[in-house]
Amino acid sequence: MFLLISLKGVQISDAYESSGGLPSQGVFRSELTQIMTQLVQFLNSNGSPFVVNIYPFLSLYDNGDFPQDYAFFQGTSHAVTDGSNVYTNAFDGNYDTLVAALGKLGYNQMPIIIGEIGWPSDGAVGANITAARVFNQGLVYHIASNKGTPLRPNTPPMDVYLFELLDEGAKSTLPGNFERHWGIFSFDGQAKYSLNLGLGNKELRNARNVEYLPSRWCVAKPSSDLTNVVNHMKIACSVADCTTLNYGGSCNEIGEKGNISYAFNSYYQLRMQDSQSCEFDGLGMVTFLDPSIGDCHFLVGVIDKGLNSSSSQTTYQWWVLVLFLNLHWIFLLSM
Repeated sequence: MFLLISLKGVQISDAYESSGGLPSQGVFRSELTQIMTQLVQFLNSNGSPFVVNIYPFLSLYDNGDFPQDYAFFQGTSHAVTDGSNVYTNAFDGNYDTLVAALGKLGYNQMPIIIGEIGWPSDGAVGANITAARVFNQGLVYHIASNKGTPLRPNTPPMDVYLFELLDEGAKSTLPGNFERHWGIFSFDGQAKYSLNLGLGNKELRNARNVEYLPSRWCVAKPSSDLTNVVNHMKIACSVADCTTLNYGGSCNEIGEKGNISYAFNSYYQLRMQDSQSCEFDGLGMVTFLDPSIGDCHFLVGVIDKGLNSSSSQTTYQWWVLVLFLNLHWIFLLSM
């Protein structure tokens, strides 16, 4: 068993369910039973594991009645009692629902891999730095304990892939604005929070030698009439990422002019601080004073010198670091 960091993935497919929310009653959905049976038979005949994505955050996001503490690993006041088994977190409950579903097809011992699991740090209510750190750290400790789950005691998942390494600023937001904020590192390779991946006292390391654009920002002119600024914001946010401005986001409460400035700056940085990208028909201006407010950080872009530049060396060093973390984790847990 080991934990890796997933770089890219797809949304979870809810192929199984349970009666009354009890994991032991887990079955594959009736309309999918035939195809899932064929799939599991194929996997078994080829010695392959079953890969599943589990997202307790989505359960919380989609259901206003879902108990928040049950999504984490610190205990809950909403434990699920299933016969002699007691579930104190959504991950174990979801995992054992799959175990039960596989068992009903006759594959009780089929190995399972968690293809994706994580917690977003922005873009929705409940998606923030604190929650992401608490969930991911709790997950690491839970998996590393080798306790397994009630239906598979002392047998944790074969592999676990933490979703994800970096934020994806251009990802579709159809599922929700949080989709662009799953990374444990921000776009520039800086760790969002401390996270021990089970490597002793070693925490996440920031990417080194990152070359930033000059410390300047594009904001709305204080004296401008912003009545007709809506179209400019739409243009800016159609190209740049403005998801933190939405309800629940870290920049949701910075006021109208703050919202405009954030959108202008996001576009300006994406355009490598090109002077014309801060025009907006005279509504924008460049400032050398950081306009960040509280938890809302106005970003400064990263220099893009292309693959044949010194920046490629930085990228190389970054991926070597990630590979080292992964391999070191595997080695420790195989001892």
